[in-house]
Amino acid sequence: MAAPQDRAGRLHSRPSWPSGPPVAPGVHALDVGGRAEALLAVPPGGPGPRPLLVFCHGAGGTAQQSLAAVAEPAGARGVLVLATTSVGRTWDLIAGGLGRDVAVLDEALERVFATTSVGRVALGGFSDGASYALSLGLANGDLVDAVLAFSPGFAVPPRREGRPRVWISHGTGDRVLPVENCGRRLAHELGGAYDVTYEEFDGGHVVLPDLVDAALGTWLG
Repeated sequence: MAAPQDRAGRLHSRPSWPSGPPVAPGVHALDVGGRAEALLAVPPGGPGPRPLLVFCHGAGGTAQQSLAAVAEPAGARGVLVLATTSVGRTWDLIAGGLGRDVAVLDEALERVFATTSVGRVALGGFSDGASYALSLGLANGDLVDAVLAFSPGFAVPPRREGRPRVWISHGTGDRVLPVENCGRRLAHELGGAYDVTYEEFDGGHVVLPDLVDAALGTWLG
């Protein structure tokens, strides 16, 4: 692995000058060791630096589901998407403590940075994955410049590093993670320390393509 299991939630991999030919467009499975799963979606485009969105699925989800939720609108903007599948049913932070999933993600990032020119990084996710993205993103603001959280429940960063921009969306009809106790509360709590954009929509516990595009637009400016 690129780094030992990090219970402080730190991601150590950093963009570097890639070696070898550029990665061809399409979805690529990355070798991150063992049975861990990591997928990289590469849209058509030139060899220059591109934005990278790292996206975390909801509880019980997979990397494939993450790509299904965001890869099309991201690809239309020339954004690479990296998705890993949590080792357990949900992410390690929620299942008992940071460690294994952080190490898998760090290894996947190292693979991407070694073969692909990346100009900027955002960390995003849905539901449990959104809570995970917020928690890891606020702890790694020296790597990620934005966190895109769709229907998050909480944020418990083990430490805070940098000041990444925060984008949060939440459905007013969400019965899984009620908006009042989750999205609205988080936007209020984080707004004092970060540049927060908060969007509510008339709907439930879902990721909508229009919201993905709005989040990407806010991040990419």
